[in-house]
Amino acid sequence: MDHGFYESNLDGEGLRIGIVQARFNEPVCNELREACLAELEKLGVEGEDTLLVTVPGALEVPLALQKMAESGQFDALVALGAVVRGETYHFELVSNEAGAGVSRISLDFNVPVANGILTVDTDEQAHARTREKGRDCARTAVEMANLVVALDSLRENEADDEEEDDE
Repeated sequence: MDHGFYESNLDGEGLRIGIVQARFNEPVCNELREACLAELEKLGVEGEDTLLVTVPGALEVPLALQKMAESGQFDALVALGAVVRGETYHFELVSNEAGAGVSRISLDFNVPVANGILTVDTDEQAHARTREKGRDCARTAVEMANLVVALDSLRENEADDEEEDDE
């Protein structure tokens, strides 16, 4: 039996990417942003095709993502932030709610969202992960934007086939 296979596509040419960056834990978040933007450029996403907005912290990221998704102007979105464990339950609250909000935006608006909100125990762990996570978010955003286009074209091809059958 033959199986179809979609080869991942990391060509960012012509894609519009929205990035929401939390400012809390700013040095870490700035490193995430710089790594993400550099990787997007390597993948062919033009600077004028990216929009970066900042918000106070990780809990505010989902609302900004939602507004960007509502606009219909972006092929993919990226969430960047850092939540470092403290001595209270606040870490769990922020981590869980931010993560759930990011996922919900992706599903509610049918737009890929790369989640680059780090949840770590220490500042050292955060800094150790920024470069790779920032690059990973850029690759994820581009790959998933291209996958959505490819999968949407399957639905369009099926609709075209149904129209031909009706004629």
